[in-house]
Amino acid sequence: MHAAPDLFSYRQYWAHRFGVAEQLPISREEMDDLGWDSCDIILVSGDAYVDHPSFGMALIGRLLESQGFRVGIISQPDWTNTDDFKQLGQPNLFFGVTGGNMDSMVNRYTSDRRIRHNDAYTASGEGGKRPDRCVVPYSQRCREAYKGVPIIIGGIEASLRRIAHYDYWSEKVRRSVIMDSKADLLVYGNGERQVVEIAHRLANKESVKDLTDIRGTAFVMKHGQREGWWEKDSTSVDTPGKLNPPMDPYEMKTAESCEDSKQAEAGSGSGKREDGAQVIQIHFKRAEMKDKSHTVVRLPPYGEVKADRVLYAHTSRILHLETNPGNALALVQQHGERDVWLNPPPIPLTTPEMDGVFDLSYSRVPHKSYGDQNIPAYEMIRFSVNIMRGCFGGCTFCSITEHEGRIIQNRSEDSIIKEVEAIRDTTPGFTGVISDLGGPTANMYRLACKSEVIEASCRRLSCVYPSICKNLNTDHTPLINLYRRARALPGIKKILIASGLRYDLAVLSPEYVKELVTHHVGGYLKIAPEHTEEGPLDQMMKPGIGTYDKFKAMFEKYSKAAGKEQYLIPYFIAAHPGTTDKDMMNLALWLKRNDFKADQVQAYLPSPMSAAAAMYHSGKDTLKKVKRNGGDIVVPKGIKVRRLHKAFLRYHDPENWPMLREALAKMGRADLIGNGKKHLIPTWQPAGTGGQGEGRRVSAKSEQAKAQRIRTQHVRGGKLTRRRQR
Repeated sequence: MHAAPDLFSYRQYWAHRFGVAEQLPISREEMDDLGWDSCDIILVSGDAYVDHPSFGMALIGRLLESQGFRVGIISQPDWTNTDDFKQLGQPNLFFGVTGGNMDSMVNRYTSDRRIRHNDAYTASGEGGKRPDRCVVPYSQRCREAYKGVPIIIGGIEASLRRIAHYDYWSEKVRRSVIMDSKADLLVYGNGERQVVEIAHRLANKESVKDLTDIRGTAFVMKHGQREGWWEKDSTSVDTPGKLNPPMDPYEMKTAESCEDSKQAEAGSGSGKREDGAQVIQIHFKRAEMKDKSHTVVRLPPYGEVKADRVLYAHTSRILHLETNPGNALALVQQHGERDVWLNPPPIPLTTPEMDGVFDLSYSRVPHKSYGDQNIPAYEMIRFSVNIMRGCFGGCTFCSITEHEGRIIQNRSEDSIIKEVEAIRDTTPGFTGVISDLGGPTANMYRLACKSEVIEASCRRLSCVYPSICKNLNTDHTPLINLYRRARALPGIKKILIASGLRYDLAVLSPEYVKELVTHHVGGYLKIAPEHTEEGPLDQMMKPGIGTYDKFKAMFEKYSKAAGKEQYLIPYFIAAHPGTTDKDMMNLALWLKRNDFKADQVQAYLPSPMSAAAAMYHSGKDTLKKVKRNGGDIVVPKGIKVRRLHKAFLRYHDPENWPMLREALAKMGRADLIGNGKKHLIPTWQPAGTGGQGEGRRVSAKSEQAKAQRIRTQHVRGGKLTRRRQR
């Protein structure tokens, strides 16, 4: 792995003499109270300001403060004018702009593109406090307010839009967000290393235009070959062609048989055979190894990936293969007359660095200006502790890997215990229950590749799919020890685990499952098998349902041994790429056999830059080499099919029965309509639930006949249409 300077090894900026603020200022009055005449850095965010390490704005702000910089906060500004962007004055170094902890589009819209009327990251849960794709208008207002100030964008919204990306809400491929925002730099991934280096170099009077060598950043420059760099061309999809016959390095050819003996390598020798014939000896040399630090992969340009879905899938695959900090190359993508350059990913933080970040002087509460207003996202995390970051699962629908990386970054046990004690001693309303010790996953703490050399060279998209890598350390002992130490603290009554559990890893450690089930489940444990069928599971890169069954057996065994009545709550996804109507029907049958009745269901949402989003847009399997011919997968698109797939998940809801009856009849599975245990839905329709047949019994045969009429009408309609066209 490449070396990186320690996060806390920089010489503090001169303004450190002002000390640590109780909370970072959001107004001129607070700046005056601190004795500041200006801010060195101003962070602009779409979230309410909560001074807690689970909120990226606070974490980056406190980290920059520890480096000696004066940091101000502009939270949820009015984006229709520049007034709010001027409230703290002009920053001396730069504006840092983020959409917040959550992508603004995912935050505002449901998977069916309906507007949400609440926002968990806003005081009182009020919706509408941020614009769509808020990084763009925020950056534009900053530029209008103070034209000469550098603008650095980051956070998950910018991170997932760092190259040309499919945008589900507009159903088109959009440019890199650095182009639309006109920012000077884009920080992707967890931004601690990048932001600290940017701040110190700007403070040392470097121009932001010269900051082109920082890992984990993207920048824009004029299109063309960059001096001193070697380009690896990946602008087209590879197509098989006629192979040349293999060359024999030992073959001796006469001068007369060579097309041009003058083009022989300079190192080639010449001589005569025993019979006197002149010969030239051809010596074959390996191509010289290029300098990886100055090698860049040129991706297909924006204009082409926008028009060509196969090229988009190809680009997505390259991007995901170049994400390991140990071996990733730089990427470049043309946007008109300019290029967007992506430097390799940042080096993960060490455990001491993680401790340093989480041990900073957070007040751990919302800013005092909110008074007694409730911020739902804060209520969810105020009694929880983040013990690690990153995820090597690689689920194609998830954005964690794209943003935080596959290498797990861990805090030390002492640092975690220190935070638990801080919650106990200082957080208002604490009743003795820690709501979570986790992170992106519940049980990847201190799990890593057994070899740093192998880890640095690996290009697998997942350490656990299609099977758990033999080089992966799956020892849960450090996590078990952490649980035991934390729950033994005075004043701690209970520690729950609420983060997503990787049950395929958990089953390898029965002792961990026993510890979890005996002490850390509050009656229900949520896990996410996501599906039961092989097709969609393969496109998700998730384990088979058999692993879930194995974990369920262990869960029930240890719950019974502990004398506790506890339940598993499985989560499933509808309409994921690779899912057929039959897959959803089989999932519904599995749910009914296991007596699961989901209250809420999740329909797949293509998040920007995820592998599954590329599948959704292109119809290609991007987990394999992308080809123009072949590799196609089924993609459930359109509101009708998405509603049907959700209806299968809620097979028990009478509102869905008319839709399901029609679908089952079309699929030739009217045998599943009936009033017995083997049937999925009944033949009768309760009054007041809508649909034809309301308040009466519906014949399965009549549904089949209706489906046949629909198919016949569809065919006839097609013929009539073709006749009219003639």
